[in-house]
Amino acid sequence: MVETSFQRFDQLGLKDEILSAISELGFEMPTPIQQKVIPYILTSPNDLVAMAQTGTGKTAAFGLPILNKIDVNEPSVQALILSPTRELGMQIAKDLEHYSKNMNGIRIASVYGGAAIYNQIKELEKKPQIVVGTPGRLVDLINRKKLKINNIKWVVLDEADEMLSMGFKEDMNTILAETPTERNTFLFSATMPKEIEHIARNYMRNTEQISAGQKNIGAKTVQHFYYVVNAKDRYNALKRIADINPDIYGIVFCRTRMETKEVADSLMNDGYNADALHGDLSQAQRDYVMQRFRNSNLQILVATDVAARGLDVTDLTHVINYNLPDELEAYIHRSGRTGRAGKEGISITIIHSREVHKIKELERKVGKSFEHKQVPGGKEICSKQLLHMVDKVKNVSVDTEQINPFMPEVYEKFDGLSREEIIQHFVSAEFNRFIEYYKDARDLNYVSEKRTKREYGDKTNDRYEREERGNRNEKQERGERNNRIERDSANYTRFYINLGKNNNMTPGALMGIVNKYTKLHDARFGGIDIMKKFSFFDFDSRYSKQLITALHGNIVDDVTVILEQTKHETKPETKTFSKSERPEKSRNNRSSNRGDKTFYSGSSKNTEKKRNFSRRK
Repeated sequence: MVETSFQRFDQLGLKDEILSAISELGFEMPTPIQQKVIPYILTSPNDLVAMAQTGTGKTAAFGLPILNKIDVNEPSVQALILSPTRELGMQIAKDLEHYSKNMNGIRIASVYGGAAIYNQIKELEKKPQIVVGTPGRLVDLINRKKLKINNIKWVVLDEADEMLSMGFKEDMNTILAETPTERNTFLFSATMPKEIEHIARNYMRNTEQISAGQKNIGAKTVQHFYYVVNAKDRYNALKRIADINPDIYGIVFCRTRMETKEVADSLMNDGYNADALHGDLSQAQRDYVMQRFRNSNLQILVATDVAARGLDVTDLTHVINYNLPDELEAYIHRSGRTGRAGKEGISITIIHSREVHKIKELERKVGKSFEHKQVPGGKEICSKQLLHMVDKVKNVSVDTEQINPFMPEVYEKFDGLSREEIIQHFVSAEFNRFIEYYKDARDLNYVSEKRTKREYGDKTNDRYEREERGNRNEKQERGERNNRIERDSANYTRFYINLGKNNNMTPGALMGIVNKYTKLHDARFGGIDIMKKFSFFDFDSRYSKQLITALHGNIVDDVTVILEQTKHETKPETKTFSKSERPEKSRNNRSSNRGDKTFYSGSSKNTEKKRNFSRRK
């Protein structure tokens, strides 16, 4: 095991041009893995297996010393970095470019599947010294003789366990077998499955192992909670977890693509600022969703394990396991996406009673205790949300110069009301829907049959009858809420916009564009129909003029926007389209109520339990 007493980057032996670059990036003190790995790569002729969680600074740990040793005068590939996903590979290449921005003559290329190979071939023709790529695309380029690796000095296998779990073992073996035997191989992994040990035995020599923690355990900055519910209550429990955490910014992990779609659709229809990431998305759609999430324009991302790989976000507050992964090893990767860069994070698991024994297995793997939490009730959630709203209002910046001209009329409106009454009116106007939504909310926590009989005796039928009566009342209240929403939906104006599927437009993208340019935080969307070259959408009639003023003539993705009000305000489903211009329906034929940082309550007849309140600042 390598030990070091280095404390600062300028003590690690790096060149001045690298030190100046990382200083400009705000690097101050190296992380534990960087303190150990950087001097090792700089000074040792041997190979390396490094155990570290995501978010611990692995890219700089191997990137800085490799940049330090690169010969910028040699026009051949000297370092090859393998990444499990396109997104992680692009992030690594971007980081290396930042670290080397003060170095003359350094060239870095990124190659990956899902993009035109000919453009990447052109990049390789520029003679980069470092190539970052996914295993499949690297093998393709090697077979085409466009990527020459006969002069390779360093090979990095980043997140090697992820590459193995994604089925890249054969490609990795092919690449390693083609590289010179005298090269150095640096393998980075969060876990140590047997296949990693196999690679180390067959392709690495004189290997040293460095660890920034124990093998196969979770990050120390992450707390682990679990909730036990009946299977049918899993989704409602998820909503309550989101509601009790108003500033949640996290990933919900599902087991399958279908489940991911269903959960994301339900969240969006229930008014949450959410979207899905799964294998059925095109690369353009995937990039768009990931960019919105990285920019915090999405609050909740619902994803499969495979789809979320390579998503590098450092500020996640929560990771929620809607289902446990098939292989419990994957839990370490999931939970490692929060609590990064020294920040605190929370990993939550929703299970049913038959899965409680798996929590004990996870505790052994992660090396930490999991706390059993109770699914919050309606009163607790309402209190948390109300105080969150009050704090937001209290802390909002006030521009007295801008609002003073309007205040006399405002004061006149409130004339005769006491301070307490004004506050009560304000809270009621902003919060009545939320309170009504959770009125008489039932307990979702799992109750065993043994506990049921102990608490209710032989009157279990009475208990279940009360619960069913509560369910019927909830459905009745839901219908009344939907009727009110339908009545509200009459106040919409229909608009035409010259952006459609050819511009990668989706309902969520359209709402994001409108929200970006208008800043109308209480405006509502109705139906949205996306065609090839244009789209129609229903928008809050109160703000028709503001919408046209803000958006018409603006340039979006190199297109000058044409926004026009249609002559009549028909519902989207009543309009007839030609076969070539069929609308792209929102998921489940419902309007997707997504907005960047803002919640919109739409007008779909299928909408269930919508609320009109902001969830993020």
